[in-house]
Amino acid sequence: MRHGLGWGLALLFPFAALAAPPPPVQLYRYTDDRGVVVLDRQGVPPEFISKGYQILNAQGRVLQTIPPAPSAQETQAASARRARAEADAKLRARYTGVDDLERARQRQLGEIDGRISLTRGDLQTLQGQQASLQGEAANQERNGQAVSAGVLDQLEALRQRRADLNAQLQRYQQMREDADRAFNADRARLEQLLTP
Repeated sequence: MRHGLGWGLALLFPFAALAAPPPPVQLYRYTDDRGVVVLDRQGVPPEFISKGYQILNAQGRVLQTIPPAPSAQETQAASARRARAEADAKLRARYTGVDDLERARQRQLGEIDGRISLTRGDLQTLQGQQASLQGEAANQERNGQAVSAGVLDQLEALRQRRADLNAQLQRYQQMREDADRAFNADRARLEQLLTP
């Protein structure tokens, strides 16, 4: 019977040798809210994770350093750098050089100037129509008549149309200023990018 027990132990011994070793001991080093450095086997409490921490082995060697989460300012600065890089890439893809940019500026400003010119022409036309209607209204009054409702309605319609065209003219002028400003900024940046 002893022989049987020994034989059973001999059979189990190789399997015991194959069993996985216990996991290595790891320590977590972090700084708490009082500024005290803490070593903990359980991990880092959630409220301190964003401050960064280190994972150490049982001998105190650093296995891994987890950096602090970036601050709002750092995140904003990184976002601004990414946006600037994307804008620069688009600018370089859009224009081969400063001359190309200047041609695009002339085209776009020329289109806006054309709209401004047409709107001013429409305003002059309306001004002539308004002067004609006002003359007609004045003739009716000189003849002792009340100004007809048709003339008054036409004058009001012309007044409204002139107000709309003046607002449109202001929008075009603002559009031209904005486009010119944007082209100036693009030119300055493109010159920086193309300077070796």
